[in-house]
Amino acid sequence: MGQNAFIQKIEELSMNALPSFQTVLYDGWVLRFSNGYTKRANSINPLYMSSEKIEKKLNRVEQIYRKQNLNVVYKLTKSVYPHNLDDTLSQKGYISAGLTSVQLLSLDDIAVSRSENAIVSNRLCDDWYTEYCLLNNVKEQDQPNLRIILENILSDVSFVRLVSENQETLACGMAVLEDQYLGLFDVVTNPKFRNKGYGKQLMLTLLQWGKENGAAQAYLQVVSDNTPALNLYATLGFQEAYKYWYRVKSYQ
Repeated sequence: MGQNAFIQKIEELSMNALPSFQTVLYDGWVLRFSNGYTKRANSINPLYMSSEKIEKKLNRVEQIYRKQNLNVVYKLTKSVYPHNLDDTLSQKGYISAGLTSVQLLSLDDIAVSRSENAIVSNRLCDDWYTEYCLLNNVKEQDQPNLRIILENILSDVSFVRLVSENQETLACGMAVLEDQYLGLFDVVTNPKFRNKGYGKQLMLTLLQWGKENGAAQAYLQVVSDNTPALNLYATLGFQEAYKYWYRVKSYQ
């Protein structure tokens, strides 16, 4: 698989793993809408070949997002159409934000294991959701939107929470499996228990679930300045495959 096709594949998988409320296809671009909750669930993804003139297209997309009272957010990689889109958006005043490393790991290259402290569920449960929102500081007004996104995942999914002997949450995260690719998302450790190896235990548990269910590769997305997370993923053998970033024009 060529690099462009690979990037397109992972981008498709990640959109399926965290589905938006509504998706509009427009001349090779995927427009996503989720009441404004997160940039990636409310972004324009220029994944496929385009034929319409770029000026007309940019204006039309701005109109669509402004009608929804949303910022105009493009999610970009080095494989977009047209290829000079990043430069074009920069010239039009779109600000670059959220540089993110997409990393890959072959599950043949790692010994995985399930933590004895793990509670694993194949459906969204209230305990996991409550603890995740608490640890990730998800605003109360955003929690219904996040719940809808998670409940609409169509692929196989695993929600994992590590707990102490008194049932206090140590770490939690989730994995989504599609076409032998295991996407790892929303991994967070309780601040009270950081630097004690619980993040790694959680990751190994998620990877174990994926391997048991037929995954051959794992992928994840990590903000490029998140040094602790990058160090953790490096110890597991994850390597950067490509980067993505956003171009944002705010109307709010």
